[in-house]
Amino acid sequence: MFRNISRAALLVAMFGHAGSALAGANDFAFEALAGEVKVAAEANVTVRLVRRAGGEPVADAVIFLTRIDMAPDGMATMAAPLVPLPSPRPGHYAFTTSLPMAGRWLLSVAAKVQGERETVVGHIAIKATE
Repeated sequence: MFRNISRAALLVAMFGHAGSALAGANDFAFEALAGEVKVAAEANVTVRLVRRAGGEPVADAVIFLTRIDMAPDGMATMAAPLVPLPSPRPGHYAFTTSLPMAGRWLLSVAAKVQGERETVVGHIAIKATE
């Protein structure tokens, strides 16, 4: 009987530890490096992906879905193309886009982080100014 209890305790300890070691999509966040960008035909926007606990950057995420539009100002159909740029530093993800008018733009990003099953999704508000 003592053996069964010991095995059960060992299994609980193992699975309890493994479960807490696995992060989920909510354990990560995208952040804008600059909350304001000048209106331009070629505007650069850079975001960073960080672990919420500790704030360390997450490098080598695979960005597979992006969109920028004026949804915060009620114009979600006013979208602009996004072109990825080389990463300026680990954990930073840069894009060039056209921001033809001033207002609030919403950058939506979906990424896969190595070792994580869930997709990390971010919605970052950016203000375009004259």
